[in-house]
Amino acid sequence: MNKPVYILGLSCYYHDSACVLIKDGEIIFAAQEERYTRKKQDDSFPNEAIKAAFEYAGITIEDISAIGFYEKPFIKFFDRILRTTFKVWPRGLMQYQYAMQDWMTKKLWIPQSIRKELGYKGDIFFIPHHESHAYSSFGVSGFDDATIVTVDGVGEWATATIGYGCAEVPSAKCQVPNSETWNLELGTSKPVPSVKILKEIHYPHSLGLLYSAITYYLGFKVNSAEYKVMGLAPYGEPKYLEKMRELIDVKEDGSFALNMKYFTYEHGLRMTGRAIEKLLGQPRRKPESDLEQFHKDIARSLQDLTEEVMMKIVTYAKKISPSDNLCLAGGVSLNCVANGKILRSGLFKNIYIQPASGDAGGALGVALAIWYKQFNGAKLQQMNHSYFGDEFSDDEIEKCLQNADVPFLKLSDEGLIDRASTLMEGDNVIGWFQGRMEYGPRALGNRSIIADARNKDNWKKVNLKIKFRESFRPFAPTVLEERIGDYFDLDRPTPFMLLVADVHPDKRDEIPAVTHVDGSARIQSINREQNERYYDLIKAFEEKTGCGVIINTSFNVRGEPIVRSPEDALNCFLNTHMDYLVLGNYLLTKRDMPEDKVLKKKDYLEQFELD
Repeated sequence: MNKPVYILGLSCYYHDSACVLIKDGEIIFAAQEERYTRKKQDDSFPNEAIKAAFEYAGITIEDISAIGFYEKPFIKFFDRILRTTFKVWPRGLMQYQYAMQDWMTKKLWIPQSIRKELGYKGDIFFIPHHESHAYSSFGVSGFDDATIVTVDGVGEWATATIGYGCAEVPSAKCQVPNSETWNLELGTSKPVPSVKILKEIHYPHSLGLLYSAITYYLGFKVNSAEYKVMGLAPYGEPKYLEKMRELIDVKEDGSFALNMKYFTYEHGLRMTGRAIEKLLGQPRRKPESDLEQFHKDIARSLQDLTEEVMMKIVTYAKKISPSDNLCLAGGVSLNCVANGKILRSGLFKNIYIQPASGDAGGALGVALAIWYKQFNGAKLQQMNHSYFGDEFSDDEIEKCLQNADVPFLKLSDEGLIDRASTLMEGDNVIGWFQGRMEYGPRALGNRSIIADARNKDNWKKVNLKIKFRESFRPFAPTVLEERIGDYFDLDRPTPFMLLVADVHPDKRDEIPAVTHVDGSARIQSINREQNERYYDLIKAFEEKTGCGVIINTSFNVRGEPIVRSPEDALNCFLNTHMDYLVLGNYLLTKRDMPEDKVLKKKDYLEQFELD
């Protein structure tokens, strides 16, 4: 019997540290380190996630055939960072000092860290950042061929790429076309039968960094709160779109160059300075201060600009790398509004975006690249769910509850679905903890907070009294896959909550809690094969109410990662105004909880009382 091929993919030391374990091409385990350390967007070496992966698979480091890292750190540091620092010298002095401390203490010693932390003696492979992104999407798309577009902040040098993916060695049917040079020459990516990077745009010119810079200008946290800007945009008008065109020169082929006089990230530790404040007419918003209409209009102008650029990029990508299929990856592909616009354009018959499209997905991409390039692995089937993390048995859950000394009720499978679907009607908010934890930034039905989408007040209640976050933030609906077309202007499944589409006008009054101010929704669809228990819950709710849609948001509070364990979920439940908690087959009711165990953050909660 042949020994199984286990490949461990790693991403870390920037943000969204993660590991992915595959066995003979099958994804066995995938998780971000933040879920274990409880430090949001933890960038540290993913020791705890790796331990969990090995425990789940029942293996040790001796069973690992290869380890991969999602970028090439030597190129990133010696070629890009040092060269850029000296290009802007002496303004780059502070960044140079910061970079030297950061890189000389950990980032340049990744092979040594891997061997030391894991006791590993085998092969370690380094795949370019955007090639990892490309493999992370195409490698699990199930497509025979695809146009590939990756857009993010920056990897080694690349900030955006156009590529071509083919499931077999290129043939007459599957051939990379010749084309004109797209602004910059091909970087370090080595053409291979599975994925070929054709064109690149290089740092400092970056659509992702432009979006992050305006995120910073609006007073939100960079590399964390870009989705807040996307959610804020529908409240504004694109009044500053023309001014924003001063920030970026975009060609018809989607290639672009930023006007660097408005940005400071190339030489400083901040994203923007006074030049952009003068251009846009107001100083940078202080974090946590009131949001004015000006800020909403800036967000909308940025979103419109981003959509324009992305449309030009994918249009050109279709021209030079023609396929009916499009694979997107990189942090910008988490912009589900832009994704929806690309889908509605009709340029491609099919679009695939895997759920961990940002840097956490690089761990998946490098593992797949090794599988395909080093082991000549067979094509994987399409990844249509994200449940690859930890799971807990009912025995483990009951032990947690007993240790916490809280009252609970254990229900049968049928009884649980019936009770939970009934409790969800009206204004009750339920913490829903089931099965394996999701991989990526979205909770998709196993680590979720759920509620009735028909009750408009639930939108405000969940935002302010459970999530402790800004009231403008929209909620996503989960819809039964067979009912997508009944509620939304969408003709296909969207299991990863990465597409925005309009709610049908005649349905907006039925599901107001998930209908954004512009009439749109960020949709997750579900079928029974993907998640049996979550599907059955929504189906039972539909049978009781006639509505096949519920609210689904991540099981966490502002500033914390999504819950991983029963202990995490119980803590969140006890310290918020959540009404019920379902852990596996166990039901907890807030009004039954001992007074000394609930609402320990009462003083904090009083700041978020409903109007």
